[in-house]
Amino acid sequence: MTNTIANTDSLAANVSDEAWVDVLKAMDQTYNELVEYQSQLEERNAELDEMRGFMSSVMASVSDVLIVVSRDGMIEQAAGSFAAQLGRDPETVTGQSLASITGEEAFSTLSTALSQVITTRRPMRFEVELDTAGGAEPFDVSLAPRLGERGKSVGAVLIGRPVGELRRAYSELEESHQALQEAQSHLVRNEKLASLGRLLAGVAHELNNPISFVYANTHALEKYVGRFVTYFEQVQAGASRDQLIALRKDLRLDRELSNMRMAIDGARDGAERVRDIVEDLRRLSSDGTGEMTDFDLVETTRVATHWVARGTKKEAPIRTEAPLSLIARGRNGHIQQVIMNLVQNALDAIEPAENPEVLIRIGEDGDMAFIEVADNGAGITEEIAQSIFDPFFTTKPVGKGTGLGLSISHKIAEEHGGSLRLIPSDQGATFRLSLPKGGA
Repeated sequence: MTNTIANTDSLAANVSDEAWVDVLKAMDQTYNELVEYQSQLEERNAELDEMRGFMSSVMASVSDVLIVVSRDGMIEQAAGSFAAQLGRDPETVTGQSLASITGEEAFSTLSTALSQVITTRRPMRFEVELDTAGGAEPFDVSLAPRLGERGKSVGAVLIGRPVGELRRAYSELEESHQALQEAQSHLVRNEKLASLGRLLAGVAHELNNPISFVYANTHALEKYVGRFVTYFEQVQAGASRDQLIALRKDLRLDRELSNMRMAIDGARDGAERVRDIVEDLRRLSSDGTGEMTDFDLVETTRVATHWVARGTKKEAPIRTEAPLSLIARGRNGHIQQVIMNLVQNALDAIEPAENPEVLIRIGEDGDMAFIEVADNGAGITEEIAQSIFDPFFTTKPVGKGTGLGLSISHKIAEEHGGSLRLIPSDQGATFRLSLPKGGA
């Protein structure tokens, strides 16, 4: 024992002061590192507590059903909305199988989907029935994989929303869309009525000519019929052959027979003209609703231009360059309204011009048919061009324009898969309406 103590004292005596200093430094460094590690650990614990609080608040605030499940379909955690949507406390289902919140058929669907999501690591969306306080209800479910640190699927996250709520939202959206369509239809109809109002004088004149022709020929036919009645009365009374020959000559029946044929032909022509006018008016007044159909853009332009021209106080200087026929696809009534609006605007624009002219050109560009309406009026400034298609924007005096014509026309063109735009022009203004070609 005495020897051991002596040896220790001898070893301590042999350790230099510099060695002790190094030992103390090493101890201080170790202590400082421990303190730093302790500080970092406390910071991490604080961040972890904050993250846990944040996640808890998120899980409590989620309005949809949100469930975290393991690879084998066990519920690991459920959001607070679980109670509101399914009528059960989230804690009561934690650790249980998905079968506890579904029927047998729905559980089979969920199990198959969960297996596929974990294997493919791709999300899925489907509809499934979940048990609620009011019984089984359909839910729109999104199932997404939950990946671990190494990118391996460790489970999945299920988010569900009652389909009834979605269907109510879709129904409200559909009602709003229907209301917008009806409002647009009313605007188109009102704009068309305004256009038809300007055409009434022309329509009356257009109908008056053939009707007067038919009326005059009807009077002539009454006179001719009277002469033939006189002749046949003598035939029935037993007049002799010579008497009938003389009577026929006096009544000029041979000439009147020829005149009768001419009167009948004239009356037929007048009636056919009235029929054509009524048919044009029927096309013009059609509301354009229903399915898209193929129609002749050249014929539609002819009808629309004809009635706009008839509504002017003097002869309309309109020149047309068009093929014999060009088939486009759309709602004929709506396109007719657009063309009428463009032609009417062009005629209004050339009123102060010295040599007024409106040029209508119809053609095709690739898979699109187009009609251009150009005038040699004052043109449209760049500032006005920025707002030309805005609703209720108009440069016309009060009472001469609603400011809806070009806006509605632009919307109609877009709905047809085409366009309406103002294109550069050396003089005046040129509008081009493009539509998909038909006949495919």
